[in-house]
Amino acid sequence: MDMRKLHADHDGSLPVGVAAPAPLPATEFADPRYSGLDAWDDEAVLAALLDSQKRGLDAVTPARPDIAAAAHLATDALKGGGRLVYMGAGSPALIALGDALEIPQTYGIARDRIVILMAGGMAMTEELLGGPEDDAEMGKADIAEAGIGAGDCVVCLSASGTTRYTLAGLRAAKSAGARAVAIAGNAGAPLLAEADIAILLDTGAEVISGSTRMAAGTAQKATLNMLSTLVGVRMGHVHDNFMVNVTADNAKLRHRAAGIIASVAGVDFEAAAEALVAADDDVKPAIIMAAGGRNLTEAHDLLARSGGVVRGALALLTGSDAQQ
Repeated sequence: MDMRKLHADHDGSLPVGVAAPAPLPATEFADPRYSGLDAWDDEAVLAALLDSQKRGLDAVTPARPDIAAAAHLATDALKGGGRLVYMGAGSPALIALGDALEIPQTYGIARDRIVILMAGGMAMTEELLGGPEDDAEMGKADIAEAGIGAGDCVVCLSASGTTRYTLAGLRAAKSAGARAVAIAGNAGAPLLAEADIAILLDTGAEVISGSTRMAAGTAQKATLNMLSTLVGVRMGHVHDNFMVNVTADNAKLRHRAAGIIASVAGVDFEAAAEALVAADDDVKPAIIMAAGGRNLTEAHDLLARSGGVVRGALALLTGSDAQQ
């Protein structure tokens, strides 16, 4: 049954004093293709769910230019001494949290340069409550408390694009001078309309109506993966397809880092491991040292002159070697 018809009388008119409900956004629509789903067999349910996940990924394809533009905003903020801020409520906040925590580990960006603001705070990682997402004042307060302002880039996620906490946060961030990126699933949503960069992920209706942790969540996850990875590339933390600024703080990552050093510098694993130790587990200078740099001081100098880009530092090293 179409819920929008429940209050209509026999001739389609609405009783006096009853306002017509707003049209349902695509993310809330009940797709008739899945009517009776609870009576389907397991394989049919899972097939429908998998198909919706693929549809979620397909929705990211037309958004690539906007994702690139958002990544450049974020890169400019980080290079300029600002911060990359993620803001959301409910499932989008949890998806953002995962991406935010991974960036410092994968790309060596200082942890205080990546900020996560979630409706309800970190308590929501223990119990996911819906109420905080309606709290617009909390959204504004969280932006103020974090000191968000000019030089920062705020990425706001909401499947509907109307979440009060997130929308209020975006408005407060822009008022404070920050640049704002919006990621949402409904064209014309206010979150998209008010952002500097709008990323529409048109995933449509969910298999389970309104369960936007599914197709919409998959699209959001993929989008943040792409956005933050492109930021890592443009920050100079990727060489070829290696993460050359990885934080090597356990045995697995030190082993991985040594392999990266060996591949980029063209040395054997043992020499790479020795360079990593000499560089205090800092991968970029270890690469320069393994490639022929005389010491850690020279490696840091070459990296500073190249803006932290390994390819540039190696070119400087080769040039300096050629002149000697």
